[in-house]
Amino acid sequence: MSHAHIHRAACRAGRSVTTAWTGRAIRGFATVPSASPATRSHKVVVVGGGTAGLTVSHQLLRSGKFSQDDIAVVDPAVWHHYQPGWTLVGGGVKVKEDLRRPLSSLIDPKLKFYNENLGTFSPESNTVTLGNGDKLSYEQLVVVPGITINYGSIKGLPEALANPDALVSSIYGYDTCDKVYRTIQKLQKGEALFTQPTGVVKCAGAPQKIMWLALDYWKRAGLYDPGNLSSSPIKITFASGLPAMFAVPKYCATLENLRKERGVEGLFQHDLVSIDGNKATFARPDGKEQVTRHFDLLHVVPKMGPHAFVKNSALANSAGFVDVDETTTRHNKYPNVWSIGDASSLPTSKTAAAITSEAPVLVSNLLQCLEGKEPVAKYDGYTSCPLVTEYGKVLLAEFKYGGVPKETFGFLGIDQAVPRRVFYHLKKDFFPWVYFKSMVKGTWGGPTGWIR
Repeated sequence: MSHAHIHRAACRAGRSVTTAWTGRAIRGFATVPSASPATRSHKVVVVGGGTAGLTVSHQLLRSGKFSQDDIAVVDPAVWHHYQPGWTLVGGGVKVKEDLRRPLSSLIDPKLKFYNENLGTFSPESNTVTLGNGDKLSYEQLVVVPGITINYGSIKGLPEALANPDALVSSIYGYDTCDKVYRTIQKLQKGEALFTQPTGVVKCAGAPQKIMWLALDYWKRAGLYDPGNLSSSPIKITFASGLPAMFAVPKYCATLENLRKERGVEGLFQHDLVSIDGNKATFARPDGKEQVTRHFDLLHVVPKMGPHAFVKNSALANSAGFVDVDETTTRHNKYPNVWSIGDASSLPTSKTAAAITSEAPVLVSNLLQCLEGKEPVAKYDGYTSCPLVTEYGKVLLAEFKYGGVPKETFGFLGIDQAVPRRVFYHLKKDFFPWVYFKSMVKGTWGGPTGWIR
């Protein structure tokens, strides 16, 4: 049997769609099934109700090719958060409570919502087992649970974050993002240290966004003077495990110039490993001796990685991410399994913006597969980072695979490496609005605009 025939057969595999629970759905809310040991069958099971999960499940539903409960969404969360807004919470611009919605309220009633943990994947039998022991069978599986934040990866970090008197904070969690602004306000003098780890993180530009906002706050308060650092009450250091300010050369050049102009010390290839009181210790590459620095304020970006139920499954690559083709988003071994977003192996920056381009490709190719056809849509690696450089200005980095710029406003003659006020209002006002208004409903395509 040819490779194409094998893929088509796998596309058609799966049980008929049945529903084991027939409770009434509350209007505007998804049906939450009661506990039952029975195996339930669906055409598509989507593991994850985050940005990728909601976008994909609703774009599939809007195709008109699915009936009630054909598509299932699995996620244990109570709340769905607009995480890109947490940077602005840290800068005192947004309130974190305004950036979340009950997850069940965002899921169309035609979708079956399992508000449960995912236990295990069994791709050979086209089933998943939920945390409560129930099994779901599928024809197609979409694995989009995001990644997890490993606070314990930095010794002393959980204790420092929980201590209200410690000026240690992070924009990377709902419980800690509002502490950031309080620490910025509280610091009157001393060493302010901002970190970025090696390895995968959500939005690789965010660790420095909060630094630029803090710098601007202290500058306006008369506590930071980039033109006269010797007399400046506050000194600022950016300590990154990476070798440069940003991975894309075009934008890196601008950010490196800003760092020098604004008097920020750069400690590159310094990876934070422990916190002890007011001392931060960094690992260095190639067996070099560790470096310890004193701080009076510390903003930490913890290490991140795949969830254990993904990493320890047959779906994962050696790094623990769902092993998919970088153009079709289809699994490299199991042709009826798909993944995008943070949990996937797609070699691009992990951002919400990336999902605006990834999701339509996955949806198109999955629908092709259901019809016994081969995937034709291709993802080019598009992602974006609206990088806040001060209150009121954003550098809008947009690029594809290979770090090649792919800018939305280039046709207007606009250089997006130049921070602009209009981009700040996209970040602050438009993107949060369009996210809840359209993106999670499957009707926002990012640079391509609204999807009908």
